[in-house]
Amino acid sequence: MDFSIASILLLDGITNGAVYALLGLATVLVFSVTRVIFIPQGEFVAYGALTLAIFQAGKVPGTVWMLLIMAVLAAVMDVRLSWQHTGDVRRALKAGLITLAGPLVVSLLSIWAAPHQLPLLVQALLTVAIVTSFGPLVYRLAFQSLADASSLVLLIVSVGVHFAMTGLGLLFFGAEGFRNPSFWDERMEFGGLALTGQALIIMLTSVALIVLLYQFFSRTLYGKALQATAVNRLGARLMGISTHGAGQATFAMAALIGALSGLLIGPTTTVFYDSGFLIGLKGFVAAVMGGLQSYPLAALGALFVGLVESFGSFWASAFKEVIVFTLVLPILLWRSVAGGHSEEH
Repeated sequence: MDFSIASILLLDGITNGAVYALLGLATVLVFSVTRVIFIPQGEFVAYGALTLAIFQAGKVPGTVWMLLIMAVLAAVMDVRLSWQHTGDVRRALKAGLITLAGPLVVSLLSIWAAPHQLPLLVQALLTVAIVTSFGPLVYRLAFQSLADASSLVLLIVSVGVHFAMTGLGLLFFGAEGFRNPSFWDERMEFGGLALTGQALIIMLTSVALIVLLYQFFSRTLYGKALQATAVNRLGARLMGISTHGAGQATFAMAALIGALSGLLIGPTTTVFYDSGFLIGLKGFVAAVMGGLQSYPLAALGALFVGLVESFGSFWASAFKEVIVFTLVLPILLWRSVAGGHSEEH
């Protein structure tokens, strides 16, 4: 291996690691607020890339119909819950309309825009709006009623949600893979090393989100309030923090990160309906390196995963996935020996 090959592998590893960093941050975000190890985070990535690909074809993405179905189910659940608590028909219907309004507006706008072949940036914004809307609905339908359950129960539900979202992805997108156009086709040379505009966008977006999330949870009152719901849900309620609202807001942020990740990797690789699983697992490995609680450590772990994958694919391409996922074993062993234990863990 000479310097030119090593530099190419290094750049590729950093680019992939930047995407894994986003997914690792989303995993840490969801776990630190809701105690849910969110396995389907990668599905948001696949949904983002595939939704934009369908928009590019001038068709209405299947995620629009999926969003409407989930919104109706969530609205019915909210109407029923409000009716049970208040007995007021108007308040119950209002609760259902609030749940349904956002996804309905996004869906109608997407149905109108799909055949008009709008600019790529507008289609990307619609894609982000669609996929982000899935976050609160997934929490409402699958996790909200189990918010006080143990972490093991939440993990089992998370695995079930993953299989459901993968199956729905196959139903709405089919088995064919898609590749999206690049947002920036510029190529830059730095001492013989070629850097694409898309790779630069990926790196800058990842750094910006890492800084924003760190500042949000460490410096803002609302960020600390979100984390308080995971530490003590009853105490958070007594202090006036809506634990259900915190869960839905957290899942919305996770879905937003997943959608952005899908848009970023769409031009660099062919994405299939089940591609999100492996991508999400690599983000999970990065999150584990950060102890599922540290954003900077998760970001560093993601860069390490990206570099190991890049150089591993050069030396032993058939075993690159095995090499990456084997990394989590010594890390878990070290944390098990060095860290404390509790009944909840």
